[in-house]
Amino acid sequence: MNEILDWLLNTVESVDPLLRTVLAGIGIMLETSILVGLVVPGDTIVIVASTAISTPLEYWAMVAAVVAGALTGESIGFALGRWFGPHIRRSWLGRKIGETNWQRAERYLARRGGIAVFVSRFLPVLHSLIPLTVGMSAMRYRTFMRWTVPACIIWAFAYVTVGSVAAGSYRELSERLHFAGYVFVGIIVAFLLLVLLGKKLLHRFEARHMEHQPVDPAATDTLPTDSGRPSEDDLPLR
Repeated sequence: MNEILDWLLNTVESVDPLLRTVLAGIGIMLETSILVGLVVPGDTIVIVASTAISTPLEYWAMVAAVVAGALTGESIGFALGRWFGPHIRRSWLGRKIGETNWQRAERYLARRGGIAVFVSRFLPVLHSLIPLTVGMSAMRYRTFMRWTVPACIIWAFAYVTVGSVAAGSYRELSERLHFAGYVFVGIIVAFLLLVLLGKKLLHRFEARHMEHQPVDPAATDTLPTDSGRPSEDDLPLR
């Protein structure tokens, strides 16, 4: 185990620190701007890049790069949604994502507003769809940023910290303990299990805001004949 980890960590560490930091930021930017996160999770990119951190300067630089990359990606996703949202939704990629996921993102945003923006940063699929969905909505960019900035900061600190702490612990123990590699794996696995549990709890708590809620027939039957609501014939054509 130690030999395998030594090879993996040395490979990552052999990359120039500046280049490594920039690549992590770019990876996170692509995750939310063009839906790369649906294929390559951003947390994987950040954890791997963070294992090579060896100084406080590198740590803070990585956090800054990840936050900047996430916010840039969210901004690009917002702009793409504002300008090309319907075309992306009808494209091959949009159809692969599935109309169900698009509708869930729309309902969640409509019902929860800024809270949906904040929470979606920690939920699978939605974290890539919400920026585009917000761009297609009436929410202003300033409002979008007000909710997504703190979420991106929390996310960045969590993942950069666990990657650097796990690798740092391994380096300190590897010369004294032959099972130091399992300490590294244990830290990563424990963190990912906590993240998975947190995502499940968040999803369970927020699911009712994402799902379709059928109209109660009993409620509609009690409406007066002229309820003041426009009929389907009165609605403008889209």
